[in-house]
Amino acid sequence: MIKPVYEDNHLLVVVKPQGKLTQSDETGDLSLQDECKQYIKEKYNKPGEAFIGLVHRMDRPVGGLLVFARTSKAASRLSEQVRTHELCREYVCVCQGDAPDRFTLHDWLQKDEAANKVKVIPSYLKLQGKEAILHGRGVARRSGHSLVCIRLETGRAHQIRVQMNAIGTPVYGDMRYGGEKAKKGFLALWAHYLAFTHPVTKERLVFDVQPPKDLFPWTEFDLDALMRIVKPRA
Repeated sequence: MIKPVYEDNHLLVVVKPQGKLTQSDETGDLSLQDECKQYIKEKYNKPGEAFIGLVHRMDRPVGGLLVFARTSKAASRLSEQVRTHELCREYVCVCQGDAPDRFTLHDWLQKDEAANKVKVIPSYLKLQGKEAILHGRGVARRSGHSLVCIRLETGRAHQIRVQMNAIGTPVYGDMRYGGEKAKKGFLALWAHYLAFTHPVTKERLVFDVQPPKDLFPWTEFDLDALMRIVKPRA
C-alpha cells in the first residue's frame, strides 16, 4: 500500500518506487496510478473507481516524487502549471565522467516507438521531434563519477537520460543510454524535489525526499552532506 507524502481533497503526493509504472501500459503491470486509485477507494470507502488524474510522468526505472490530482479541476490547473513551468521538478543523479559545474542542455528529441528509445536529432529536423530543455550542475565528483542536480524545463520521455548521454556523461546504470551496468541493477536517477502552487488554496507546496542510499553503493559520496548543498528554489 502506498504511503502518501501529502494528501488532501484535491491532491495526492507520493514517492514512486523504481521499476514501477506511472500509468498502465501494454505490459498489464500494476501502475502507481492504479495503486493510488485503490488507496483512495479503500480509505474513503468510495463506490466505483476513484478519480486520480495524471499530471506528470516518470520513466519506469526512475523513482521519486509525483503529484496526482484527485479532482478534474485540480488536474487541469496542475497541468497548466506544468505547461508554464510553475510546477518545478528537480532530480539528483550519478553520471559517468565529469559533468560541468553548471550547464543548460537544449535539444530536439525524437522517439522510436517500436524500440522505446529516444535520440537527439539535429535542429534542422526539429519539426520531426520535440524540444527538450534542462538545467544542471555538477555538485561533486568521485572516482570517475559525478553527482549532478538537474532541473527540468520540459518533461519529455527519457529526457534526462538521453540528454546526459549526448554530452558524454550517461546516467550510471542506464545501459539503454550508454551507462555501465550497476552492481545492484539500479538506475541512479531520483526525482528528489517537487514544488507547485496548490490548485485551490494557492499555497506554495514544496517537497524534498532524499534518494535511497542503496542507489549509491558504488561511490564514495557522502550523500547526506551533498544533499544539504543542494538547495532548490521553491
